[in-house]
Amino acid sequence: MEKIKAHKLEITVFICGAMTMILELVATRVLSPYVGSSNLIWTSIIGIMLICMSLGYWIGGKIADKKQDLKDLSEFILIAAITTSLIPIFETIIVNELAENLHQLIIVAIISATMLFGIPSFMLATVSPIAVKLKNNEEDKVGTVSGKISSLSTIGSIFGTFFAGFVLIPQIGVSNIILGSSIILLILSLAIYPNKTIKKIIYTVIILLIIIVITLIGKCLFKNIHPDIIKDEDSEYSRIWVKNVEVSPNNSYKTLQVDTGLESYMNEETGEMGAKYLTYYDLFSYYNKNAKSTLMIGGAAYTYPRHYLKKYEKNTIDVVEIDPKMTEIAQSEFDLDTENPNLKIYHQDGRSYLNYSNKTYDTILIDAFKGLNAPFELTTYEAMNKVKERLNENGIVITNIISSLEGKDSKFIEYEFATYKAVFDDVKLFKVKSETKETENQNLILVGIKGNPQTNNEIQEEYKDLLQTEITNFTSAEIIATDDYAPIGN
Repeated sequence: MEKIKAHKLEITVFICGAMTMILELVATRVLSPYVGSSNLIWTSIIGIMLICMSLGYWIGGKIADKKQDLKDLSEFILIAAITTSLIPIFETIIVNELAENLHQLIIVAIISATMLFGIPSFMLATVSPIAVKLKNNEEDKVGTVSGKISSLSTIGSIFGTFFAGFVLIPQIGVSNIILGSSIILLILSLAIYPNKTIKKIIYTVIILLIIIVITLIGKCLFKNIHPDIIKDEDSEYSRIWVKNVEVSPNNSYKTLQVDTGLESYMNEETGEMGAKYLTYYDLFSYYNKNAKSTLMIGGAAYTYPRHYLKKYEKNTIDVVEIDPKMTEIAQSEFDLDTENPNLKIYHQDGRSYLNYSNKTYDTILIDAFKGLNAPFELTTYEAMNKVKERLNENGIVITNIISSLEGKDSKFIEYEFATYKAVFDDVKLFKVKSETKETENQNLILVGIKGNPQTNNEIQEEYKDLLQTEITNFTSAEIIATDDYAPIGN
């Protein structure tokens, strides 16, 4: 106990450093359903938190020069605890409103990050300079003390990063992390407070009860604002929402949302997949009548694999889904039968599977893009060459892309069209909804053909409506996307 007391400042800066990074990781999870998790959103969130931390270091240093008191340090940590506990309420009443009324997601991300995470980040940053001053009064070695405190704060940040990313977020979820962080900071505030009295302890207990009440209010507000959400899960990779959406009195869908993107939806009455773009994946059976084996990159709720296994009973399908939590949710909420002998599931990165698997397929389907956010490593010339290697002779690759055909948002399809043209023997492009304007983002289906497969003209009538949506005059002036330069996924 005496050693703990002797090193209370070191322990304090370690914990506060850990909490700072935990909050930074939590910030992306809290905001992702409203603004996404693209590179630009990450940049905005991290930038805002660094600004707040810089201000905290500066102001904390000024305060430390005027007075050095553990009471001040305790109070700053207390404020960090209270403002951290308010994050769930602010998510509902601020972020949700901003996302609904502002269409500039970067602006929403900047404002939201400032209002939700700015104050706790600022307060936690004041701890280090105050601790340096207090410790310097004990040891009178400025350089040594400053280096030790900075090092411990950084080590705490490293610990917080790994512990939150690998353990806390996938195991206990964001809401529990926020509550736990608030309580830990509250206990830390009391622990370092000098000359603790019964009054101070009672005051801390009251604050603890308030934090718990705030948490319950936050959960109630969230349920009231989002009554359609039946599951809110955090995995190693994403925040996942499962919703019940009633389209009409007798027509409802169960949907799966990752970030801002609607990844899958299923008719609750019939069990049929609801997304029209998925029907285009069936074109593999028209373009290559001999196709029997399929690889799908991106499982999400596995609505297409379920459809495939039902429609093509003699065929096999392998699904590469990076997130095991997605598969669990597909089993519990979307009736996925993982025991089907014609289905194999690989929980790994899609590009990694393409690089290192020795299996080949007649068809490869790519559905790994989250709305407008695309993992660039699956879009490049090198990736498409790996796809071509994994295809049998006369194989087909079909990819769903969200992009506009014209205007500022058309770069994605232009880069991809040029890249596919550079790799495959023939390329086709389809527009899923003919009524959508060319300048609006929409589902576009890109087909790459290896060799000269034999089409199944016997089923041409079945797919007549889909085939009529082909865009035959599309051209791209863009260069191909490569691993070195792929301006995709911002």
